[in-house]
Amino acid sequence: MSYRNKTYVAFASEDINYYRLMTAWRDNEHIDFNFLDAHDLAQARDTSLPETIRRSLRLRLANTKQAIILGSAKGKKKAGDGKSFLYYEVEVISKLDLPVIIANLDGDRFIDENFIPQRFIDDDYYTLSVSFQPRIIRYALDNYAPAYAVSNKKGAHYYKAETYRKIGL
Repeated sequence: MSYRNKTYVAFASEDINYYRLMTAWRDNEHIDFNFLDAHDLAQARDTSLPETIRRSLRLRLANTKQAIILGSAKGKKKAGDGKSFLYYEVEVISKLDLPVIIANLDGDRFIDENFIPQRFIDDDYYTLSVSFQPRIIRYALDNYAPAYAVSNKKGAHYYKAETYRKIGL
């Protein structure tokens, strides 16, 4: 297996503008936000067969050390639809036991089960919910994701207000 150093961002197609905003944060020299994007690997064409796209997604996820789910009601719905690619991504993330950060697109700092894929809720999967802001997402990537492997925590978690204050939010 190759070295896993990427961050995979999963989202409903309707939420792609938020993913693009994250890449803009990363590319802006005035915003302290960075991640190695797993979407840069194994590009599949939009006209590819579903099996080819799933193979590409699996390859990307195999090179991933952590995942961000862009949390929205549409995303949760698609993550529960066995025909969607987001459903497939969530299944593979779960099988690979990757740390999962839920970035709530409504800006909420707390756990919102309306945004967390049902698979993670049903499996009592250790996730971390944060607001969709570059500082707290970066903080989670730097702190939660590395601690995930040695943790025995279960279920959905979130950072308390003092964590947001500590990083200036």
